[in-house]
Order: sequence, then C-alpha cells, then structure tokens
Amino acid sequence: MAVEIHPTALVSPKAEIEDGVSIGPYCIVSDKVRIGTGTELKAFVSVHDYVEMGHGCNVYENVVLGGDPQDRDFKGEETWVLIGNNNIIRENVTINRSTGEGSCTSVGNDCFLMEGVHLGHNVKIGNNVTIANKAGFAGHSSVGDNAVIGGIAGVHQFVRIGRLCMVGGLSKIVKDIPPFMLVDGHPGRIFGINRVGLKRAGYDASHRSAIKSLYKSLYHSGLPFRKAISEIEVTMSGNLFTDEILDFLRGSKRGVEFWPKVLINTSGND
Repeated sequence: MAVEIHPTALVSPKAEIEDGVSIGPYCIVSDKVRIGTGTELKAFVSVHDYVEMGHGCNVYENVVLGGDPQDRDFKGEETWVLIGNNNIIRENVTINRSTGEGSCTSVGNDCFLMEGVHLGHNVKIGNNVTIANKAGFAGHSSVGDNAVIGGIAGVHQFVRIGRLCMVGGLSKIVKDIPPFMLVDGHPGRIFGINRVGLKRAGYDASHRSAIKSLYKSLYHSGLPFRKAISEIEVTMSGNLFTDEILDFLRGSKRGVEFWPKVLINTSGND
C-alpha cells in the first residue's frame, strides 16, 4: 500500500515511513523518525526527531511526540521516544524524549492514551495500559502491563505502578504501588486487590486469594517490612505470585504504599 501524505503536511524525505502510513493535514514529521506500516497521523500531529513508532497506531489531533525533556539536566544528547504497535493516542497527548545518552521514553503495545495525557522524560509504559484523560507522569515513573490509570491522576517522579493495578481518577501517587492493587486518593492509598481487573485478565478465585494472602502477610505480620519480605520468600515460595511481587518490592526507590489493616476486605469475597 502506498504512503498517503496530505499536501499541507511537512514530512522530511529522510524520515523512514513504511507502506500504508497515512499522514493528515498540517502534520510535521522530522528527519530522524521511523513510522510503521498502517499507522495513521490525523491533523496537526508533530513528530520530532528521535521518535520510532510501530505499526497500526492511531494518533489523533495536536499530539506532540518527541519534544525535548522538561529537565534541567538535558544537554541535547541523543535520546528517543519508542512507541510499540497498535496504540491509540488521543488528542493533545505529549510524550517527551528522555534524558541521558542512549536512553528512551517508551510505550508498549496495545495501549490507550486518552486526551491530554502527558508522559515525561524516561517514563516507561507497559503493554495494554489504559490511561484516562489528562493523567500526568513525571520523569522516570513507570506503569506495568494491563494497568488502568484514572483521569487527572498525577504520578510522582521515579514512582512505579505494578502490573494490573487500577488507580482512581484525581489520585496523587507518591509511592510505589505493588502489582494487582486498587488505589485511590490524595495522596493515593491502597484499598485492596484489583479484583475486577484480575477477573477480566483470567485469574480465578484461587489466584486472587493467593495474592491477598501474600499481601496480608507482607503488610500485617507485625514484622519490619524488610524482615517480612525475607520471611515471605521462605514461607510462601509456592505462591504463584511471590517472585513477581517481591522483585517489585526490592526495586523500590520511593518506598511502597501501605495497605491499612482497616481497609482489608474481611468478607471473604475475593
């Protein structure tokens, strides 16, 4: 299939554009850009240097990809924005390049970034992540696969949100959120495991019970946090989720959000 470029678009002849790409009115595509087959840029999209985008993406009006990082340490070094396949990037989204030679800001595959989302420098977004309108991610923050982030949520720099978490709208996330958790508030607080998300992902009641049991032992064993981690590594080694959760916890720089005992669901409904 041929590449379709609207007459009003400014597209560098040096850009690497695969077959089936559609570039709409008044778009700007710079020299050092790669765009995969079947991707569509609607009107007024700006793709700056050092952006690579996979196939089948839909990029809506007024999106800006690859803008310089909003970081005083940036000195013009070569850094990238890497975007995977089959992503939907709605109006007014901004994704900045990273800071640090050879590094990147990245988005995985099959993500849905709604209107006005901002991804700062060095942000890492996993696969099949949904981010609602005007949520913002500060530098070096990250989101695991299959997470859902509510509208106008704010994520502090270096904070990590684990796989299959759900974050409520307007939340302020200042500490790491371990995998499978439900979070809401200002600042964000853990309210339990993300039962609905886990069900939709195919995890049955026994899986959800195993996750809940592990987190109960972690947060409410009466042991210091690091001691509880060491204890769980031994006593819950057969738990399907132990390695993933403990690896996440050990990698924390910002500290891990607490799950208040009063908010643990005691109904047995997992």
